[in-house]
Amino acid sequence: MSNFASTANRDTRPLIAITPGEPAGIGPDLAVALAGRAHDARLVFIADPALLIERARLLGVALNCADFEPGGEPPPDTCEVLRCPLGAPVVPGRLTTTNARYVLDCLDYAARGCLEGRFDAMVTGPVHKGIINDAGIPFTGHTEYLAAWAGAAPVMMLAADDLRVALVTTHLALRAVPDAITHDAVRYTLETVQRELRGKFGIAAPRIAVCGLNPHAGENGHLGREEIDVIAPVIAECVAAGIDARGPLPADTVFTPTVLDGVDAVVAMYHDQGLAALKALGFGRAINLTLGLPFVRTSVDHGTALELAGTGRASAESFEAALALAVTLAARHRA
Repeated sequence: MSNFASTANRDTRPLIAITPGEPAGIGPDLAVALAGRAHDARLVFIADPALLIERARLLGVALNCADFEPGGEPPPDTCEVLRCPLGAPVVPGRLTTTNARYVLDCLDYAARGCLEGRFDAMVTGPVHKGIINDAGIPFTGHTEYLAAWAGAAPVMMLAADDLRVALVTTHLALRAVPDAITHDAVRYTLETVQRELRGKFGIAAPRIAVCGLNPHAGENGHLGREEIDVIAPVIAECVAAGIDARGPLPADTVFTPTVLDGVDAVVAMYHDQGLAALKALGFGRAINLTLGLPFVRTSVDHGTALELAGTGRASAESFEAALALAVTLAARHRA
């Protein structure tokens, strides 16, 4: 895989690994946009440099690429690249299973570098889960993949401005969700959210709102018993352990200003329960953050947008926000 030099990096800025994601999508466009701007960090793009150069050409952007040298000073006005070869040439907007392994190889480089302390954080571009699975590679998402790399249990959180939403279950079919709402899963999520809000965000006494699973939080058992049998008892245990957790609350009202003004994060039971509201309120500037990892990983809040690849119409706002948060959290992680 990667041939990192052992020499200490003389650049004192955080060293951030960037994986552009699906090569046929807008990830390379966003990488080109980031490479052309000044940052309070040293960026290393883990990609095939030919892909970035070709995408820059399509976008009408001048881009100079140089191989990343950990022990050296970054060249001026240059995009530093840790080379990862494509499996096949890329046509913007056109998926191919031949490049599925490339996408995961880029993640492997970044994860290994973070675990070895070579990188201070990683920021990931959007991937296309379907084409990776079509290639015969089991893959449910960045969150689960990186957690397996780190041997950790992940908690997925998205943030937009001051709104933070964490999930008990992530990329799971709806029919499987109720069985996954277990005592251990709910408690681990609440404990992880509290710990990470303290450690990563510097919130001394986090306040957490917890959604119920069923409409109206179960309507006293008439619409489901998960709240009575699992969620409420776990909240009571966590409160007794010093966690400021409130609920279970009906998910259709937890995102109202009155509730949100009094909490630092919302814990939702499943993907769309929490993220539909968050993306409605902050799409394009929201950030995906994986909690529970031994390193910092942030990501964009959107998909590959194949129809926009190479057109110059893709917004880099979410990628910029993900990078900015990664830089801030990397500094705290160092401390």
